[in-house]
Amino acid sequence: MANINYVAGIDVGTSFIKVAILDNENCLIGSCIQRSSAELQQAINKGFRTAVDKAKISADAVRSCVATGFGRRTVGIADMVKTEISCHAKCVHFYFPKKATIIDIGGQDTKIIKIDEQGKILSFKMNRKCAAGTGAFLEEIARRLDIQVDMMNQLASKSNKETPLSSFCTVFASTEILSRIKEGENIEDMAMSAFESVVRRVIEMDTLDGLVVGTGGVIEHNNVIKKILANHIGKPIETPPNPQLAGAIGAALFA
Repeated sequence: MANINYVAGIDVGTSFIKVAILDNENCLIGSCIQRSSAELQQAINKGFRTAVDKAKISADAVRSCVATGFGRRTVGIADMVKTEISCHAKCVHFYFPKKATIIDIGGQDTKIIKIDEQGKILSFKMNRKCAAGTGAFLEEIARRLDIQVDMMNQLASKSNKETPLSSFCTVFASTEILSRIKEGENIEDMAMSAFESVVRRVIEMDTLDGLVVGTGGVIEHNNVIKKILANHIGKPIETPPNPQLAGAIGAALFA
């Protein structure tokens, strides 16, 4: 056991902090996903301790740590920082060592990253400074529907409609949902409309060439979005293990 080197990746996102602990076989042995908070440093430390405990090792056994995400420079224990784009590319290429298009749907932004056969980043695009097509968009729609956001997928799976909301703008879409509620539309169909809007927003951002791989919590927890996206582009959407941890795993691979 003394010869095993452990590394950590910490992805400080706008909505969640993700931590991944890898051994020297690059196996995920411990992880944590928890909500970000105003006490960011405290939340980071708690997430790291939780992941270490799950890995059944001591914090001192982690020889290197790389941080990523919007709050990467607040991670005091990090030896290095990397961008989210680099870390998602690193993770996806580890599991799919080929040319790929990565769709990362996060809490506050959506990214499309293209990598070549060697994992080199060819290009990337991010959504406009707007919540459209992100987890925050779905959270706002869920709030208007008076449900928990984790119920959206189950509800949408019961709908046969494919009509997106008429606006990508979160504010206008929220107003449209209120109008649909007054008109008595089924909640399942409104949930599906929100998912369709997320997918349409992704599709308009860039071409989705070659192998398409989805990362992020929205992809992991909403398989209906994966199905809609696959139907629109005419091919399956692959995902690495633990898509929401992709940034943290990529950071740990750098470590």
